[in-house]
Amino acid sequence: MAKIILTCGKICSGKTTYAKRLARELPAVHFSVDDLTMLLLGPYAGDVLEEYVEKLEGYFFEKAVELAKSGISSVIDIGLWTEEERRDARRFFSERGVGCEIHYIKIPDDVWRGRIAKRNKDIEAGKSRDYYVDENLMKKFQSCFEEPSRESVDRVISDNW
Repeated sequence: MAKIILTCGKICSGKTTYAKRLARELPAVHFSVDDLTMLLLGPYAGDVLEEYVEKLEGYFFEKAVELAKSGISSVIDIGLWTEEERRDARRFFSERGVGCEIHYIKIPDDVWRGRIAKRNKDIEAGKSRDYYVDENLMKKFQSCFEEPSRESVDRVISDNW
């Protein structure tokens, strides 16, 4: 039976690493909003980023349904930062007769901050093409992220996976 798995977690929580590993293990197709927005918009997307992220998520959701109905699993690497987004995602797949799982990547704040610092250092050194997360962006992410209730996710993945 094909699976659709959605990641949930803060930026730099390890969602992409987890999603890629899971896609190899299942096997499944890996969809990454960050990869495609970086390819299309680069690191300086500014005000249009949220619009593109929303469109890409919709496209990935439709493709995942199509693949699931063909017997192919998908792992969609997104944030699902709010309870509303998690409910909407479940509703989307349910209305199309396909189930999904939400895997929450949970890490302690000190580990999260350390990962952001490492990412930024790698970007500055030219070792990474990810988004640079300055203090203002980090505060924005913190204010937007709603810790999932245990009932709103299917699996909680700790930092030790």
